[in-house]
Amino acid sequence: MILGVSAEQEELRASVRRFLADRAPISAVRSLMETTDGLDRDVWQQAGEQLGLQGIAIPEEYGGAGFSFAEQAIVLEELGAALYGGPYLSSAVLASTALLASGDEAAKKAYLPGIASGELIATLAFTEEDGSWDPEAIRLSATSTSDGWRLDGRKSFVLDGHTAELIVVVARAGDELSLFAVAADAAGLTRTPLPTLDQTRKLARLDFESVPALHIGAPGAGTAVLARTLDVAAIAQAAEQLGGAQRALDMAVGYAKVRHQFGRPIGSFQAIKHRCADLLLEVESLRSAVQYAAAAVAEDSDEIPVVASLVKAYASDVYFHVAAENIQIHGGIGFTWEHDAHLYFKRAKASELFLGDATYHREHLATRIGL
Repeated sequence: MILGVSAEQEELRASVRRFLADRAPISAVRSLMETTDGLDRDVWQQAGEQLGLQGIAIPEEYGGAGFSFAEQAIVLEELGAALYGGPYLSSAVLASTALLASGDEAAKKAYLPGIASGELIATLAFTEEDGSWDPEAIRLSATSTSDGWRLDGRKSFVLDGHTAELIVVVARAGDELSLFAVAADAAGLTRTPLPTLDQTRKLARLDFESVPALHIGAPGAGTAVLARTLDVAAIAQAAEQLGGAQRALDMAVGYAKVRHQFGRPIGSFQAIKHRCADLLLEVESLRSAVQYAAAAVAEDSDEIPVVASLVKAYASDVYFHVAAENIQIHGGIGFTWEHDAHLYFKRAKASELFLGDATYHREHLATRIGL
Protein backbone atom coordinates (compact mmCIF):
# COMPACT_ATOMS: atom_id res chain seq x y z
CA MET A 1 0.00 0.00 0.00
CA ILE A 2 1.42 3.38 -1.07
CA LEU A 3 1.28 6.01 1.68
CA GLY A 4 2.50 9.59 1.73
CA VAL A 5 1.77 12.50 -0.60
CA SER A 6 3.51 13.00 -3.94
CA ALA A 7 4.57 16.30 -5.47
CA GLU A 8 1.71 16.05 -7.97
CA GLN A 9 -0.79 15.53 -5.17
CA GLU A 10 0.56 18.57 -3.32
CA GLU A 11 0.12 20.62 -6.49
CA LEU A 12 -3.46 19.36 -6.71
CA ARG A 13 -4.02 20.46 -3.12
CA ALA A 14 -2.57 23.91 -3.84
CA SER A 15 -4.75 24.31 -6.94
CA VAL A 16 -7.94 23.35 -5.13
CA ARG A 17 -7.07 25.62 -2.20
CA ARG A 18 -6.46 28.59 -4.51
CA PHE A 19 -9.69 27.92 -6.37
CA LEU A 20 -11.75 27.80 -3.18
CA ALA A 21 -10.09 30.88 -1.71
CA ASP A 22 -10.87 32.82 -4.89
CA ARG A 23 -14.29 31.46 -5.86
CA ALA A 24 -15.77 30.10 -2.62
CA PRO A 25 -14.39 32.15 0.30
CA ILE A 26 -16.08 32.05 3.70
CA SER A 27 -18.02 35.23 2.84
CA ALA A 28 -19.62 33.38 -0.09
CA VAL A 29 -20.33 30.40 2.19
CA ARG A 30 -22.20 32.72 4.57
CA SER A 31 -24.25 34.16 1.71
CA LEU A 32 -25.17 30.76 0.27
CA MET A 33 -26.17 29.27 3.62
CA GLU A 34 -29.03 31.79 3.69
CA THR A 35 -30.40 30.40 0.42
CA THR A 36 -32.55 27.31 -0.12
CA ASP A 37 -30.23 25.66 -2.64
CA GLY A 38 -26.92 26.59 -1.01
CA LEU A 39 -25.22 26.30 -4.39
CA ASP A 40 -23.43 28.69 -6.71
CA ARG A 41 -23.83 26.87 -10.02
CA ASP A 42 -21.17 28.97 -11.76
CA VAL A 43 -18.57 27.84 -9.21
CA TRP A 44 -19.82 24.25 -9.46
CA GLN A 45 -19.54 24.29 -13.26
CA GLN A 46 -16.08 25.85 -13.11
CA ALA A 47 -14.91 23.16 -10.68
CA GLY A 48 -16.04 20.51 -13.14
CA GLU A 49 -15.02 22.02 -16.45
CA GLN A 50 -11.70 23.67 -15.52
CA LEU A 51 -10.41 21.61 -12.59
CA GLY A 52 -12.22 18.31 -13.19
CA LEU A 53 -12.88 17.89 -9.46
CA GLN A 54 -16.20 16.05 -9.73
CA GLY A 55 -14.76 13.41 -12.02
CA ILE A 56 -11.33 13.05 -10.47
CA ALA A 57 -11.94 9.47 -9.28
CA ILE A 58 -14.30 8.43 -12.09
CA PRO A 59 -12.64 6.19 -14.73
CA GLU A 60 -11.77 7.81 -18.04
CA GLU A 61 -14.07 5.45 -19.93
CA TYR A 62 -17.00 7.14 -18.14
CA GLY A 63 -15.83 10.70 -18.72
CA GLY A 64 -13.74 11.11 -15.59
CA ALA A 65 -10.08 11.92 -15.00
CA GLY A 66 -9.20 8.37 -13.98
CA PHE A 67 -7.29 9.22 -10.80
CA SER A 68 -7.65 7.28 -7.57
CA PHE A 69 -9.50 7.92 -4.35
CA ALA A 70 -6.20 9.13 -2.83
CA GLU A 71 -6.47 12.25 -5.02
CA GLN A 72 -10.17 12.63 -4.30
CA ALA A 73 -9.45 12.52 -0.56
CA ILE A 74 -7.17 15.55 -0.99
CA VAL A 75 -9.96 17.41 -2.77
CA LEU A 76 -12.39 16.48 -0.01
CA GLU A 77 -9.96 17.67 2.65
CA GLU A 78 -9.71 21.10 1.03
CA LEU A 79 -13.48 21.30 0.56
CA GLY A 80 -13.93 20.55 4.25
CA ALA A 81 -11.40 23.19 5.22
CA ALA A 82 -13.29 25.79 3.17
CA LEU A 83 -16.72 24.64 4.44
CA TYR A 84 -17.78 24.27 0.82
CA GLY A 85 -21.50 23.58 0.75
CA GLY A 86 -21.93 22.36 -2.85
CA PRO A 87 -23.10 18.84 -3.68
CA TYR A 88 -19.66 17.27 -3.98
CA LEU A 89 -20.12 14.59 -1.31
CA SER A 90 -23.58 13.70 -2.59
CA SER A 91 -22.82 13.70 -6.31
CA ALA A 92 -19.11 12.93 -6.77
CA VAL A 93 -18.93 10.44 -3.88
CA LEU A 94 -22.27 8.92 -2.84
CA ALA A 95 -24.04 8.74 -6.20
CA SER A 96 -21.01 8.01 -8.35
CA THR A 97 -19.71 5.30 -5.99
CA ALA A 98 -23.11 3.61 -5.98
CA LEU A 99 -23.24 3.68 -9.78
CA LEU A 100 -19.71 2.31 -10.12
CA ALA A 101 -20.40 -0.43 -7.57
CA SER A 102 -23.67 -1.42 -9.26
CA GLY A 103 -21.90 -2.98 -12.23
CA ASP A 104 -24.63 -1.66 -14.53
CA GLU A 105 -22.76 -0.58 -17.67
CA ALA A 106 -25.76 1.15 -19.20
CA ALA A 107 -26.37 3.23 -16.08
CA LYS A 108 -22.69 4.10 -15.72
CA LYS A 109 -22.45 5.27 -19.32
CA ALA A 110 -25.70 7.22 -19.03
CA TYR A 111 -25.00 9.10 -15.80
CA LEU A 112 -21.31 9.17 -14.88
CA PRO A 113 -20.11 11.47 -17.70
CA GLY A 114 -22.60 14.14 -16.60
CA ILE A 115 -21.58 13.75 -12.95
CA ALA A 116 -17.90 13.96 -13.90
CA SER A 117 -18.36 17.20 -15.84
CA GLY A 118 -20.57 18.79 -13.22
CA GLU A 119 -23.48 19.08 -15.64
CA LEU A 120 -25.48 16.50 -13.71
CA ILE A 121 -25.95 16.76 -9.94
CA ALA A 122 -26.85 13.45 -8.35
CA THR A 123 -27.43 12.12 -4.86
CA LEU A 124 -28.12 8.88 -3.02
CA ALA A 125 -31.37 8.47 -1.07
CA PHE A 126 -31.26 5.70 1.51
CA THR A 127 -32.10 6.98 5.02
CA GLU A 128 -35.74 7.16 6.09
CA GLU A 129 -37.82 8.79 8.81
CA ASP A 130 -36.17 6.95 11.69
CA GLY A 131 -32.77 8.34 10.66
CA SER A 132 -31.15 4.90 10.82
CA TRP A 133 -28.01 4.30 8.76
CA ASP A 134 -28.63 0.54 8.86
CA PRO A 135 -29.69 -0.85 5.45
CA GLU A 136 -32.05 -3.23 7.24
CA ALA A 137 -34.16 -0.21 8.25
CA ILE A 138 -35.04 0.64 4.62
CA ARG A 139 -38.77 0.27 3.97
CA LEU A 140 -39.45 2.32 0.81
CA SER A 141 -41.05 -0.16 -1.58
CA ALA A 142 -40.39 -0.85 -5.23
CA THR A 143 -43.08 -2.56 -7.28
CA SER A 144 -42.73 -3.97 -10.77
CA THR A 145 -45.65 -3.04 -13.02
CA SER A 146 -46.47 -3.38 -16.71
CA ASP A 147 -45.16 0.18 -17.16
CA GLY A 148 -41.90 -0.46 -15.27
CA TRP A 149 -40.89 0.04 -11.66
CA ARG A 150 -42.79 2.29 -9.23
CA LEU A 151 -41.58 3.59 -5.86
CA ASP A 152 -43.72 4.37 -2.82
CA GLY A 153 -42.61 5.72 0.55
CA ARG A 154 -40.41 8.42 2.03
CA LYS A 155 -36.71 9.17 2.27
CA SER A 156 -35.39 11.71 4.79
CA PHE A 157 -32.11 13.47 5.44
CA VAL A 158 -31.15 13.16 1.76
CA LEU A 159 -28.02 15.21 1.11
CA ASP A 160 -28.79 17.85 -1.55
CA GLY A 161 -31.99 15.95 -2.27
CA HIS A 162 -33.94 19.05 -3.30
CA THR A 163 -31.34 20.27 -5.83
CA ALA A 164 -30.15 16.99 -7.36
CA GLU A 165 -31.25 16.24 -10.92
CA LEU A 166 -30.71 12.50 -10.52
CA ILE A 167 -31.66 10.57 -7.40
CA VAL A 168 -30.24 7.09 -6.88
CA VAL A 169 -32.76 5.46 -4.56
CA VAL A 170 -32.26 2.35 -2.45
CA ALA A 171 -35.62 0.59 -2.18
CA ARG A 172 -36.97 -2.75 -1.06
CA ALA A 173 -38.30 -5.00 -3.81
CA GLY A 174 -39.83 -7.88 -1.93
CA ASP A 175 -37.30 -9.02 0.67
CA GLU A 176 -34.25 -7.60 -1.11
CA LEU A 177 -32.77 -4.17 -1.68
CA SER A 178 -32.19 -2.79 -5.16
CA LEU A 179 -31.05 0.50 -6.68
CA PHE A 180 -33.22 2.73 -8.84
CA ALA A 181 -32.67 5.92 -10.80
CA VAL A 182 -35.29 8.65 -10.44
CA ALA A 183 -35.37 11.94 -12.33
CA ALA A 184 -35.90 15.09 -10.28
CA ASP A 185 -39.02 15.98 -12.27
CA ALA A 186 -40.59 12.51 -12.04
CA ALA A 187 -44.36 12.45 -11.51
CA GLY A 188 -45.35 11.76 -7.92
CA LEU A 189 -42.05 12.93 -6.41
CA THR A 190 -42.23 15.70 -3.80
CA ARG A 191 -39.01 17.26 -2.49
CA THR A 192 -38.99 19.33 0.70
CA PRO A 193 -35.91 21.11 2.14
CA LEU A 194 -35.29 20.36 5.83
CA PRO A 195 -33.98 22.74 8.51
CA THR A 196 -30.41 21.86 9.47
CA LEU A 197 -28.00 22.61 12.29
CA ASP A 198 -25.22 23.10 9.75
CA GLN A 199 -26.67 25.68 7.39
CA THR A 200 -23.80 25.22 4.93
CA ARG A 201 -25.00 21.70 4.09
CA LYS A 202 -28.51 21.06 2.80
CA LEU A 203 -30.78 18.08 3.47
CA ALA A 204 -34.20 17.21 2.09
CA ARG A 205 -37.18 14.91 2.54
CA LEU A 206 -38.36 13.04 -0.55
CA ASP A 207 -41.90 11.65 -0.80
CA PHE A 208 -42.56 8.98 -3.43
CA GLU A 209 -46.09 8.31 -4.62
CA SER A 210 -46.04 5.72 -7.41
CA VAL A 211 -42.91 7.38 -8.83
CA PRO A 212 -41.57 5.83 -12.05
CA ALA A 213 -38.02 4.54 -11.67
CA LEU A 214 -35.33 2.79 -13.68
CA HIS A 215 -33.80 -0.31 -12.12
CA ILE A 216 -30.01 -0.19 -11.71
CA GLY A 217 -27.80 -3.27 -11.44
CA ALA A 218 -28.73 -6.83 -10.63
CA PRO A 219 -31.96 -7.52 -8.70
CA GLY A 220 -31.29 -7.74 -4.99
CA ALA A 221 -27.75 -6.37 -5.24
CA GLY A 222 -28.60 -3.22 -3.32
CA THR A 223 -27.31 -4.46 0.04
CA ALA A 224 -23.78 -5.11 -1.22
CA VAL A 225 -23.70 -1.93 -3.32
CA LEU A 226 -24.93 0.19 -0.42
CA ALA A 227 -22.40 -1.36 1.98
CA ARG A 228 -19.55 -0.52 -0.40
CA THR A 229 -20.89 2.98 -1.02
CA LEU A 230 -21.31 3.82 2.66
CA ASP A 231 -17.80 2.57 3.48
CA VAL A 232 -16.26 4.79 0.80
CA ALA A 233 -18.49 7.71 1.83
CA ALA A 234 -17.45 7.33 5.48
CA ILE A 235 -13.80 7.62 4.48
CA ALA A 236 -14.63 10.55 2.18
CA GLN A 237 -16.35 12.37 5.01
CA ALA A 238 -13.43 11.65 7.32
CA ALA A 239 -11.22 13.43 4.78
CA GLU A 240 -13.60 16.39 4.90
CA GLN A 241 -13.52 16.32 8.70
CA LEU A 242 -9.72 16.32 8.63
CA GLY A 243 -9.74 19.48 6.52
CA GLY A 244 -12.16 21.19 8.86
CA ALA A 245 -10.21 20.15 11.95
CA GLN A 246 -6.95 21.43 10.48
CA ARG A 247 -8.53 24.79 9.61
CA ALA A 248 -10.06 25.10 13.10
CA LEU A 249 -6.67 24.33 14.64
CA ASP A 250 -5.00 26.93 12.41
CA MET A 251 -7.58 29.49 13.53
CA ALA A 252 -6.95 28.71 17.21
CA VAL A 253 -3.15 28.88 16.89
CA GLY A 254 -3.32 32.05 14.81
CA TYR A 255 -5.50 33.76 17.40
CA ALA A 256 -3.30 32.60 20.28
CA LYS A 257 -0.36 34.36 18.63
CA VAL A 258 -2.05 37.76 18.26
CA ARG A 259 -4.37 37.95 21.28
CA HIS A 260 -2.53 39.62 24.15
CA GLN A 261 -3.36 39.33 27.83
CA PHE A 262 -1.28 40.77 30.67
CA GLY A 263 1.10 42.20 28.10
CA ARG A 264 1.92 38.95 26.29
CA PRO A 265 0.34 36.64 23.64
CA ILE A 266 -2.02 34.11 25.20
CA GLY A 267 -0.20 31.45 23.19
CA SER A 268 2.76 31.92 25.53
CA PHE A 269 0.73 30.67 28.50
CA GLN A 270 1.37 27.06 29.36
CA ALA A 271 -2.32 26.10 29.46
CA ILE A 272 -2.91 27.36 25.92
CA LYS A 273 0.33 25.83 24.61
CA HIS A 274 -0.60 22.44 26.01
CA ARG A 275 -4.10 22.70 24.56
CA CYS A 276 -2.80 23.50 21.08
CA ALA A 277 -0.16 20.78 21.27
CA ASP A 278 -2.80 18.19 22.19
CA LEU A 279 -5.00 19.32 19.31
CA LEU A 280 -2.08 19.10 16.88
CA LEU A 281 -1.43 15.53 17.98
CA GLU A 282 -5.07 14.60 17.36
CA VAL A 283 -5.18 16.24 13.93
CA GLU A 284 -1.92 14.63 12.77
CA SER A 285 -3.08 11.24 14.01
CA LEU A 286 -6.29 11.71 12.04
CA ARG A 287 -4.25 12.69 8.98
CA SER A 288 -2.37 9.41 9.12
CA ALA A 289 -5.62 7.46 9.52
CA VAL A 290 -7.27 9.23 6.58
CA GLN A 291 -4.26 8.71 4.32
CA TYR A 292 -4.22 5.00 5.15
CA ALA A 293 -7.97 4.66 4.56
CA ALA A 294 -7.79 6.59 1.28
CA ALA A 295 -4.95 4.36 0.10
CA ALA A 296 -7.04 1.30 1.02
CA VAL A 297 -9.87 2.52 -1.24
CA ALA A 298 -7.44 3.46 -4.01
CA GLU A 299 -6.05 -0.08 -3.99
CA ASP A 300 -9.43 -1.76 -3.35
CA SER A 301 -8.07 -3.38 -0.20
CA ASP A 302 -9.97 -5.97 1.82
CA GLU A 303 -9.42 -3.69 4.82
CA ILE A 304 -11.95 -1.10 3.63
CA PRO A 305 -14.87 -2.29 5.81
CA VAL A 306 -12.67 -2.13 8.92
CA VAL A 307 -10.80 1.12 8.27
CA ALA A 308 -13.99 2.91 7.15
CA SER A 309 -15.65 2.60 10.55
CA LEU A 310 -12.39 3.16 12.39
CA VAL A 311 -11.50 6.40 10.61
CA LYS A 312 -15.07 7.78 10.66
CA ALA A 313 -15.34 7.23 14.42
CA TYR A 314 -11.99 8.88 15.10
CA ALA A 315 -12.64 11.76 12.68
CA SER A 316 -15.97 12.52 14.35
CA ASP A 317 -14.34 12.74 17.79
CA VAL A 318 -11.35 14.77 16.64
CA TYR A 319 -13.19 17.35 14.53
CA PHE A 320 -15.79 18.06 17.21
CA HIS A 321 -13.12 18.39 19.90
CA VAL A 322 -10.91 20.69 17.85
CA ALA A 323 -13.86 22.87 16.77
CA ALA A 324 -15.03 23.19 20.38
CA GLU A 325 -11.54 24.01 21.64
CA ASN A 326 -11.17 26.61 18.89
CA ILE A 327 -14.17 28.46 20.33
CA GLN A 328 -12.77 28.19 23.86
CA ILE A 329 -9.36 29.55 22.86
CA HIS A 330 -11.00 32.48 21.12
CA GLY A 331 -12.98 33.28 24.24
CA GLY A 332 -16.00 35.59 24.00
CA ILE A 333 -15.51 36.50 20.35
CA GLY A 334 -15.62 32.83 19.41
CA PHE A 335 -19.26 32.65 20.51
CA THR A 336 -20.44 35.47 18.23
CA TRP A 337 -22.32 35.03 14.96
CA GLU A 338 -19.82 37.26 13.17
CA HIS A 339 -16.89 34.95 13.91
CA ASP A 340 -16.41 31.86 11.75
CA ALA A 341 -15.63 29.53 14.65
CA HIS A 342 -19.28 28.56 15.11
CA LEU A 343 -19.57 27.55 11.46
CA TYR A 344 -16.87 24.92 11.94
CA PHE A 345 -18.44 23.81 15.21
CA LYS A 346 -21.80 23.24 13.51
CA ARG A 347 -20.21 21.44 10.56
CA ALA A 348 -18.27 19.26 13.03
CA LYS A 349 -21.44 18.25 14.86
CA ALA A 350 -23.43 17.64 11.67
CA SER A 351 -20.57 15.61 10.17
CA GLU A 352 -20.32 13.58 13.37
CA LEU A 353 -23.95 12.49 12.98
CA PHE A 354 -24.11 12.08 9.21
CA LEU A 355 -23.44 8.49 8.07
CA GLY A 356 -23.33 7.41 11.72
CA ASP A 357 -21.66 8.85 14.80
CA ALA A 358 -18.60 7.50 16.58
CA THR A 359 -20.62 5.14 18.80
CA TYR A 360 -22.44 3.67 15.78
CA HIS A 361 -19.20 3.03 13.92
CA ARG A 362 -17.42 1.52 16.91
CA GLU A 363 -20.30 -0.92 17.31
CA HIS A 364 -20.30 -1.51 13.56
CA LEU A 365 -16.56 -2.18 13.65
CA ALA A 366 -16.90 -4.58 16.58
CA THR A 367 -19.55 -6.53 14.68
CA ARG A 368 -17.44 -6.68 11.53
CA ILE A 369 -14.40 -8.06 13.30
CA GLY A 370 -16.49 -10.56 15.24
CA LEU A 371 -16.44 -9.11 18.74
